[in-house]
Amino acid sequence: MNSPRIYPLGESALVCEVPPPATLDVQRRVWAVAAAARTWPRIDEVVPGMNNLTITFDPLATDADALAVQLAGAWQDAADAPPAGRDVEIPVDYGGAFGPDLETVAKHTGLRPNEVIARHAAGAYVVFFLGFQPGFAYLGGLDAALHTPRRAEPRLAVPAGSVGIGGAQTGIYPAASPGGWQLIGRAQRALFDPSDNPPTLLQPGDRVRFTIAGVHA
Repeated sequence: MNSPRIYPLGESALVCEVPPPATLDVQRRVWAVAAAARTWPRIDEVVPGMNNLTITFDPLATDADALAVQLAGAWQDAADAPPAGRDVEIPVDYGGAFGPDLETVAKHTGLRPNEVIARHAAGAYVVFFLGFQPGFAYLGGLDAALHTPRRAEPRLAVPAGSVGIGGAQTGIYPAASPGGWQLIGRAQRALFDPSDNPPTLLQPGDRVRFTIAGVHA
């Protein structure tokens, strides 16, 4: 595994980053370093991302060079980080009005629509990180046969709960929003509820299984 590049982002932040591709081993290190950094003094915020981690701090109270050395050490210490997360099952209605791009994915991949559904539901996914909107989980583990480019023209409104494919990843839109992923279904579980604690159903490291709740024409 490549050593991380650690560099400043302005005067009050450091980024710890490794080059693509995104892998589960790299993400586990990111989560482990994030957990460690949250215990360090004078750290304002810790933001794990895809293949990277950003920490912010008070530059008047923190030696950025020393913090960079601490980050590098934490990365090495995280080599044997144990798997994190929970097992989460999400029922999905595939196709029809719930998955208007199912035929597009089938055409691109050369599979029949029912084969796309079967392969998608058979996947073992891991939440790599949350981003784009509250509760939007980027999931690793999509079958390579299902990799499909995003839409050339994003939709102005994607319904909440929509399950999509964007390149080599799959994910679920927690709330209605614009979006360019290929929509193949609709989840039957809410991904974001501000009244819950935590408000997001999924967290980095969670293992996700989709089940077929229905197939629609």
